[in-house]
Amino acid sequence: MSVSVLLVDDQPLVRAGLRMILESASDMSVVGEASDPREASRETRSLIPDVVLMDLMDGPNGTRAIHGVLEGVRPLGHGVRVLALGSHALESHLHGALRAGASGFLSKDTPPEDLVSAVRVVAEGGAVLPPLLLHRLLDEFVPMLPSDQPQGRRPQDPLSGREREVLRLLARGWSNAEIAAHLFVGATTVKSHVGSILTKLGLRDRVQAVIHAYETGLVRPGERHANHR
Repeated sequence: MSVSVLLVDDQPLVRAGLRMILESASDMSVVGEASDPREASRETRSLIPDVVLMDLMDGPNGTRAIHGVLEGVRPLGHGVRVLALGSHALESHLHGALRAGASGFLSKDTPPEDLVSAVRVVAEGGAVLPPLLLHRLLDEFVPMLPSDQPQGRRPQDPLSGREREVLRLLARGWSNAEIAAHLFVGATTVKSHVGSILTKLGLRDRVQAVIHAYETGLVRPGERHANHR
């Protein structure tokens, strides 16, 4: 099935770039565009897209826009999902966006293939969060998880030694390029390892992989994006 997307950004060139990226995927369809929160709410009620890809704009106003978009369709029984876009400078507004009902957040420098993947995840009912924010949340809540598993490995762990190393670095917030440089392999090799990890563990995405790494003790609370060797 095709995933229908509404683009919300006040810059036409940004919307054009997002449209080009999304429509390069065979299962994506951009059904409309909006340049401001009021137009976004109106277009969402009219088009009922699967996902609203929305710029956080100026933080609090972007959060209110998300709330307005969702409140306009939820009483009608429509499961529209919002994926927020922004810069790292706007991370302070993420909690507000999530409280308003956003299913996740992506930085505007996210690689195109990761953007397409994130839209799919959100359309299927999943959530997408930047690794560093996820780590801050996990650092707070992971101590409450059961600790009866041996560190770094569950019984019948299907991962190879190299895959466990890739998972450990991924869970610490490293990008594929950083992992490749650290392990002296190509980025495509790392991408292949990540795909194999998700398949073997029955996980949907990198967020679930991070949670799995914490649950199994492969990564401990406090091990953030520290790639200084």
